[in-house]
Amino acid sequence: MIYADSSVIVKRYYQEPGTPRVRDTWTGAQHVFTSRVAYAEVLAALARKRREGGLSTTLFRTIASAFETEWPAYDQVLVDNTTLADVRRLVWRHPLRGYDAIHLAAALWLRRQLGETIEFWVSDDR
Repeated sequence: MIYADSSVIVKRYYQEPGTPRVRDTWTGAQHVFTSRVAYAEVLAALARKRREGGLSTTLFRTIASAFETEWPAYDQVLVDNTTLADVRRLVWRHPLRGYDAIHLAAALWLRRQLGETIEFWVSDDR
């Protein structure tokens, strides 16, 4: 089982270093979990790439449409008080940005719920 944060999900749709590995491994995954905040993060990252010239408007629309079409197939973890229980501890101990803390807290919650090991995929420098 995989928990993918937004930086990894972007690689599924946008070619950058690490994309081939993400796509190859993703294909064999039975479940790909992510927090619902990934929806906004992925679309915002793709829009930023368009604004900065990394994507044409046409390609942006194609990629964003592909993501939105596949979004319902992701195993989405709700963001609520239960899944956010670890955020305070995580941000006190680690230099996490807000959404990174939410993703990590959601993955930890998921691991406790399933009682199984989960691969936590992230692809940004932090």
